[in-house]
Amino acid sequence: MANAIVEPEAEKQSPDTFHGWMARDATSSMSYQAFKPKVWEETDVDIRISHCGVCASDLHTLRSGWGQTTYPCCVGHEIVGTAVRVGKNARQGISIGDRVGVGPQGYTCNQPDCGWCSSGRENYCPHRVGTYGDRYPNGSISYGGFADYCRHNSASVFSIPDGLSSADAAVMLCAGSTIYEPLKEHGAGPEKRVGVIGLGGLGHLAVLFAKAMGSRRVVVFSRREEKRVDALELGADEYVATAEDDKWSERHAASLDLIICTVSGPKMPLLEYLTLLRPKGHFCQVGIPEEPLPPLDAMALVLNGTSIAFSDSASPTNIRAMLESAAKNGIKAWTESRPMGAANEVVQDMEKGKARFRFVLENQSVL
Repeated sequence: MANAIVEPEAEKQSPDTFHGWMARDATSSMSYQAFKPKVWEETDVDIRISHCGVCASDLHTLRSGWGQTTYPCCVGHEIVGTAVRVGKNARQGISIGDRVGVGPQGYTCNQPDCGWCSSGRENYCPHRVGTYGDRYPNGSISYGGFADYCRHNSASVFSIPDGLSSADAAVMLCAGSTIYEPLKEHGAGPEKRVGVIGLGGLGHLAVLFAKAMGSRRVVVFSRREEKRVDALELGADEYVATAEDDKWSERHAASLDLIICTVSGPKMPLLEYLTLLRPKGHFCQVGIPEEPLPPLDAMALVLNGTSIAFSDSASPTNIRAMLESAAKNGIKAWTESRPMGAANEVVQDMEKGKARFRFVLENQSVL
């Protein structure tokens, strides 16, 4: 054909068709099938996936819990693998053969007239595209990491430090970044007493990073006693089982400067959580609910000068800082690796609360 351009094999080491675990609707099991990745652009990177963490976001999306999902959908946004194709206009620092990862954002506009991208807050770019179940400006659908390969904009691809295993790095790209940014922005360190509500995928990393930042005190709040030993082993200074102590909120009133809340739901004791804060304290909600949160008592917040914030993953700058901090401080997530072929079983186990504290899917053929 006239004007046809044949790409040299040395420059293209990924297939034209990818394969992954695809959800067809909100109730059926995923099926392994072929799919076409987004239309290639020279700012893109193709990654041969070795590891993908399993996030609560995946469960919400699979069942259309946060609104109607675009099906078919391949979830997974804690992706680590090898760069096998790098566009000629990709960001500097990525080469074929590098170990790289992708978190919840697959694309941001990075335009100079975008106030968020130009100020280093790309995770709030109004044009951002999620790693899966979203649509790129060129019309292509984004697909995630429950697959053999993925393709994403190079600005959302991160180099993995040598000091991190691929399983740990995968979990850090969403769970780690989600708790790192609010800890950093609200000053976790020697002068801060930090509370962590919920000890799961997000919560256990909040404990690890809060301690690595030198926080004065870290207190974990969970419903039952069953996670006490884990919390203390992770480094928490105290553990509070709220369902087994009627006076837990009174005993810990005005004792914390910052709370990272990883749980959500209409029945969570939000007002009691807020009484734990000292004046001018910060409550940051990182667990994203499918239902409305409980109502607030505005007067109590006003009189205590309490700030309530929400956080959506992290900026690229903070993701890089988080990965470097994890490598430097030897932070290791508590993970359980499973074969990528067991994706349906793993999702079911995640729904049942069996993760301790994060499942990671492995493509064993590339390890």
